[in-house]
Amino acid sequence: MGYQDFFKVSNENVKERHALAAGRIAEICQEACVAGRYRDYFRKTAGFLCLVDGILRRQEAGELDNRTLEECERDNQALHEEILPEQYEDSYLNPAATARALGTPFGPLLSFLSVELRAAIGPAFEGRREGVVLWMELFLEVYGSFAWEEEPEADEVRRILYGFFYDYSELFAEDKVRDMVEPEYDFFTGIVMQSDLDDLRYLYRYGEYVGDCERKTAQFLNGLPEKEIQSMADAVTEGFRVGYQKMGKDLSKKETVCLEYPIGFERVMRAVIRNFAKLNLKATAFRCPSSSFGRGGGGRRGCCSVSPNRQFEFDHKADSAVYLDKAFVERRMEAMRAAFEKYKAQAARHAGPAVTETFGEPPFSPKLKAEALQFAAEQDSIAVYQMSRMGQLMNAYIPGDERSFTMIAYPSPAIGGSFEEIFRETARINTLDSLEYEAMQQRLIDVLDTARTVHITGKGSNRTDLWVGICPLRDPETETAFENCVADVNIPVGEVFTSPVLSGTHGTLHVSEVFLEGLRYVDLELVFSEGMVVSYGCSNFEDAEEGRRFVRENLLKRHDTLPMGEFAIGTNTAAYRMARAHRIEDRLPILIAEKMGPHFAVGDTCYSYAEDTKVFNPNGKEIVARDNAVSILRKEEKEKAYFHCHTDITVPYEELDEIAAVRADGSVSYVIRDGRFAVPGTEALNAPLEEALKTIER
Repeated sequence: MGYQDFFKVSNENVKERHALAAGRIAEICQEACVAGRYRDYFRKTAGFLCLVDGILRRQEAGELDNRTLEECERDNQALHEEILPEQYEDSYLNPAATARALGTPFGPLLSFLSVELRAAIGPAFEGRREGVVLWMELFLEVYGSFAWEEEPEADEVRRILYGFFYDYSELFAEDKVRDMVEPEYDFFTGIVMQSDLDDLRYLYRYGEYVGDCERKTAQFLNGLPEKEIQSMADAVTEGFRVGYQKMGKDLSKKETVCLEYPIGFERVMRAVIRNFAKLNLKATAFRCPSSSFGRGGGGRRGCCSVSPNRQFEFDHKADSAVYLDKAFVERRMEAMRAAFEKYKAQAARHAGPAVTETFGEPPFSPKLKAEALQFAAEQDSIAVYQMSRMGQLMNAYIPGDERSFTMIAYPSPAIGGSFEEIFRETARINTLDSLEYEAMQQRLIDVLDTARTVHITGKGSNRTDLWVGICPLRDPETETAFENCVADVNIPVGEVFTSPVLSGTHGTLHVSEVFLEGLRYVDLELVFSEGMVVSYGCSNFEDAEEGRRFVRENLLKRHDTLPMGEFAIGTNTAAYRMARAHRIEDRLPILIAEKMGPHFAVGDTCYSYAEDTKVFNPNGKEIVARDNAVSILRKEEKEKAYFHCHTDITVPYEELDEIAAVRADGSVSYVIRDGRFAVPGTEALNAPLEEALKTIER
């Protein structure tokens, strides 16, 4: 059974609807049945849908795989050109440009529609006729409300849009669940395993944007020796296996693992899939969500390309405001539950995600646009409620105490002329000697375990002055508060971490500059009391209130407050040295950045939904700091226990003064002093640190 078999019946059922919709849209490209100011919008949008329909028809005729490279590139440009920065400013995809051209209230709504219609591209390449037809029909319904030069009421257009997402929740939900847990749906893994990877036309088979990064990455990986490719694949699969082993979970009960990977990495993914097959795991994959229904508030997920325009994504991060209300959320949860029930057996045997990320894009500071859709105050709480319900539902069918994950990152060519050198250095860092780090990290833990609080202070202009409560040990011979994290679920190696005691956690966390989920924060400051964020801000904007709103929406994920879910000390000074040597510290993903200094996560603990699963360090001691005063609420009020977010904020070594373990009797042992590791036996960590700090001084 292949992916096309999933749609034989539905494709046939919508055959007549497709013919009618496609024919009507072709007519709109030429007619003048709407008021003059809207005519260009509807003609151009109809033209885009005609392009998509052309892709679908060629897919159904078996012609897409026979395109020349020039034809592939031409199709790629035609489908995605309006997102590219050079055209976006005047595109109907841009809410500001659409508002200028069409005024309010229709500008933001029609810009929203243009973005949503892009969700038809993926189904066209997959041959999912129904997935194209429903977007065509949405466009036609909105167009019909404007026809014959009569401007509709804005509420009428909103009702059309709301009804569409409400009515098609089941279809969208089933797509989401099926692609994650059903290995027979092999559109993406089929490209990886069956393509001639030396023929770069395969990149264009996904239907995602293909730019220089994707082409150069594929060419670079194609030129590497098989030994290096296999080493990269082994890092992923061995990290996944060890993660299960370390958490005491039974991988033998699982049958699938979901790959999330950048387009261009197919040669590595082919080796990963073969490795997982040896562990009796079949690979699944899903498309990076295009519609607001599936995008959520995070970064790019699934099988995806490097973002061609992060401002475009930022402008549309709150697009679900068009239809988000309590009734819709309940409807969506009902649809998601039905989808999980349909794939209940597959979900129970799903092991979790194996994620490969890329980094290297230039720093991004978004422009705030008044024309972009924003959540109303009541929608903030609804969005938080939806996130909570979705997390609980996922955990009911794929229990957190039975699943795991692994994550690894490599640079993309966007990082610049030293791409190949940085890639090889990153590959080396991703495979550092875990045993060497394990021994040094255990020395740090031995000191930290004696503390009741840890005091962290910044130096220079860094205003960090933070006290973190540490879980007391009943039996120090068999228990520990800190996990000795080597290269398993979070690659590369290099951190010790704990879940803080919230009642003993207070003070100020400050970072002069940090990049979180692709967004730049300047002078980020969070103030904690009893472990909870009580105030926050940044200096990104002249208006301090805009800075607070930016932090609340993007870092706090619209919550009024979040707990400190993790305190950790990153030990990978080799990664820090690499970052400083190439001056790429502002381009690193949090996966690597968190290993380059102490970091503090706001949100859930690292043991979310698996707090009752015993976890042990390599020395046999049980990690007992798996809960905090918020997560423990799961025993009585689960809806209050989890926030379904976890964002790490790293203080770089050069902004760090001291980390001191303060015991109950007031005595102190220094873990880091004057920005250097101070525990005997960890001196090796300081050599690359000294080199990096000299680079800064120069």
